[in-house]
Amino acid sequence: MASARLKYLSLGVLVFQTTSLVLTMRYSRTLQAEGPRYLASSAVVAAEVMKILVCLLLVFKEHSYSMRALNSVLRQEILHKPIETLKLAIPSGIYTLQNNLLYVALSNLDAATYQVTYQLKILTTALFSVSMLGRRLGVYQWLSLLILMAGVALVQWPSESAAAPEKEARSAGSQFVGVTAVLVACCSSGFAGVYFEKILKESKQSVWIRNIQLGMFGLVFGFFGMLAYDGERVRESGMFQGYNTITWTVVALQALGGLVIAAVIKYADNILKGFATSLSIILSTLISYFLLQDFDPSSVFFLGAVFVIAATFLYGYEGKPPTNPSRA
Repeated sequence: MASARLKYLSLGVLVFQTTSLVLTMRYSRTLQAEGPRYLASSAVVAAEVMKILVCLLLVFKEHSYSMRALNSVLRQEILHKPIETLKLAIPSGIYTLQNNLLYVALSNLDAATYQVTYQLKILTTALFSVSMLGRRLGVYQWLSLLILMAGVALVQWPSESAAAPEKEARSAGSQFVGVTAVLVACCSSGFAGVYFEKILKESKQSVWIRNIQLGMFGLVFGFFGMLAYDGERVRESGMFQGYNTITWTVVALQALGGLVIAAVIKYADNILKGFATSLSIILSTLISYFLLQDFDPSSVFFLGAVFVIAATFLYGYEGKPPTNPSRA
């Protein structure tokens, strides 16, 4: 009973985190406020710092709140194993790129279109799992990937609009930037996720220690990326220019996202994760339409969204094993 409660609690938390992150990030990037808008590159750095601090607290709790034990495990697992630590530099750099791309995507796409298109990460993760981990996919999974691609293609299908030509051209341009950012993020998410899974399976380190290592590299990559891309603006107005309560909410949700997924992997199954994804897409669509009012769905969009939701469930479906299998 307690296990079932934990399963559905983790499901609820995942739906809340996924939906609220997308919607608050979209709102924060389109909000018209006085003064400069916050820098997406600095928000990525702030999220890495927050993630490291949360993981340190979790490791501290795991070792009975002993400062000596915490120092010992950090030295032993990070400083004394430099090769193991350096392995995390590759996925960390890719995750940093991906986090920056998500801000670009949600600055140019509405939350519903972003949510549906981003499910292409299922396809990229599956392909990298087959090539890097030697995983074999069943018939249902290959079928789900075909349905997924069809669904995303329908979602991106241009709809007829009576908007002015200038506005329509500008909208098409920003849509292209947003979709390109999502597609690159899907590829990076698939590769980094499978690479990270491979590392976790090859070692017995705590997942929180691994997240600290990821965060350390992510902080370095993110900081240098911020200086390279927004260095002049940081020198003029500081790293935290334009920050408000909504910005810090986005930072916290992004920092805690990976930890929530870790909990879901531990307590929930693929069907429940698919259910969470579907709920999140539906909620994002409804809130984009009724509250943010930046989204006017067409019948083609709804058909594509149904395809994507069906593909998500189908990918997690496991067929019944044959009874009394014969061995050669």
